[in-house]
Amino acid sequence: MPAPDTPLTSQVGHYENFPVASWLCPAAIRPAVMAIYHFARTADDLADEGTASAPERLESLSSYRVALDRCVKAPGETADPSAWPEVFGPLARQIALHSLPMPLLHDLLSAFEQDVRHTASGHVYANTAELLDYCRLSANPVGRLLLHLYGIGDALSLERSDAVCSALQLINFWQDISVDHARGRHYLPADALARQGLTLEDFSGDAPADVQVRCRRVIAALCDEAREMMLQGAPLARRIPGRAGWELRLVVEGGLRILDKIAAIDHSSWLQRPTVGKADIPVMLWRAVTGTHLNRRPLAG
Repeated sequence: MPAPDTPLTSQVGHYENFPVASWLCPAAIRPAVMAIYHFARTADDLADEGTASAPERLESLSSYRVALDRCVKAPGETADPSAWPEVFGPLARQIALHSLPMPLLHDLLSAFEQDVRHTASGHVYANTAELLDYCRLSANPVGRLLLHLYGIGDALSLERSDAVCSALQLINFWQDISVDHARGRHYLPADALARQGLTLEDFSGDAPADVQVRCRRVIAALCDEAREMMLQGAPLARRIPGRAGWELRLVVEGGLRILDKIAAIDHSSWLQRPTVGKADIPVMLWRAVTGTHLNRRPLAG
């Protein structure tokens, strides 16, 4: 469940849903950020790496969840002395130090379990609402955990954080269609396909020209939704103090730049995976410094 691949979203290993793990991360919270990162990275590996079957992956994730609960009840210990001590030792210390919200960590595990089940069954999300419910588990907890570490918990900030994190997740989906389809993961919502008379098979790469036109319409509409969501959440960067606020500005601009790249290839991201490179950094830095996308109307509702 990675965030968009940009040179400014700091990536440690290959679990990229942690935008704040770089030199911009405040030193006081860096150990907690890294402990949460390693927790999520290891769970992602259990769900996605190697040759294990779906039942075996789910069993491993269940044991991992038990170890998470045990590390809170008995800091420094896990259910099994050999069960991920390098993960739950540091995490237990940071949970105790920062009172990290346990439900958010459990939500991340639920998202990994959902991915395993959906991949095994070939599940197709019915609509954007169902997809956003998945983002509530897979992406939003990351932002909320980081806000907790910054001591920010007001309703508007949480809502904007959810918007940014869900938008990042959606942008990643529309960037990685070719990669995900090859792995049996399908995030294009069924209702969006139905509106254009399409099926998942039409995104295989060899569809007739008129079908590809309709495929582009689907991707364009989904990207527009993700952009709107990102812009709604972007003002949060003004609320987060210091270097972390600047990091968030860059993360927002990285996500929006990926959308620009998708648009530049006429929204044919199922044929070609767009990426952001070093040449894009000056544009992103300028937008971050000038706050181009931070002056946004309040969230509806």
